[in-house]
Amino acid sequence: MTRCHVCFRHCDLVEGGTGFCGARICRGGEVVAANYGRITSIALDPIEKKPLRRFYPGSRILSVGSYGCNLRCPFCQNNEISWGEEVKEYMASAGTLKPDELVELGIKYRNKGNIGIAYTYNEPLIGYEFVRDTARMAHDAGLKNVLVSNGTASLSVLSEIAPYIDAMNIDLKCFDPDIYRNVLGGDLEMTKAFIANAVKTSHVELTSLIVPGINDTHEMMRDMTSWIASLGKDIPLHITRFYPRFHMADRSPTPVSLINDLAETARERLDNVFW
Repeated sequence: MTRCHVCFRHCDLVEGGTGFCGARICRGGEVVAANYGRITSIALDPIEKKPLRRFYPGSRILSVGSYGCNLRCPFCQNNEISWGEEVKEYMASAGTLKPDELVELGIKYRNKGNIGIAYTYNEPLIGYEFVRDTARMAHDAGLKNVLVSNGTASLSVLSEIAPYIDAMNIDLKCFDPDIYRNVLGGDLEMTKAFIANAVKTSHVELTSLIVPGINDTHEMMRDMTSWIASLGKDIPLHITRFYPRFHMADRSPTPVSLINDLAETARERLDNVFW
């Protein structure tokens, strides 16, 4: 057995075995990223789509994703490449890009307003080696690096990528450890530790998707924003609206009035709240 160190799951893998995330595999007695350079999604996006509001507003960024995820959010909006049966199809059809090839693409699209590369769509840190290697080259080429992550990764992973990442948007999905564990398949304390350390090295904005019946109370919003404010009242928080998807396709969208009310609650403690 060889143990993976990326997240709290610490999957023990036999030779050829794949971890919970579907993207880390044991090869030659070492756990490596099976999705290294395997690209399922690529687009030149507005920076605001990440979402980032206080980092080069009005610019565009070359955004890439692979496959796999270490959470199991029932409302996932990218489930085709994150988890479920559809991922197997994407694994088989994903193209391959080497870090230097991706950096060359980033440079090519500078004339279209591109400022760098965003690692996004699926959970990029389950394949952090590709993020690290590409970000280092992009950094040397004068491109910006943006990470869009669920923050479910060890501080050792953060330490490997931090020197090259200019901005992050991290999902803080709720502020209840039981919901994180039993509904999302995550670990709130690991995510909090990741965020608390990430703000020391790069520009960080946070996102909370409001799902009715899961994380939609003012009490939870106050608890969450109090903690965020302890790191910095100026940290931007994006409050976003749930739309029926995946295993929660039978739910109703989050009422706009509730999003507005929760945003006002968040502004009691934070200076930059967007929705």
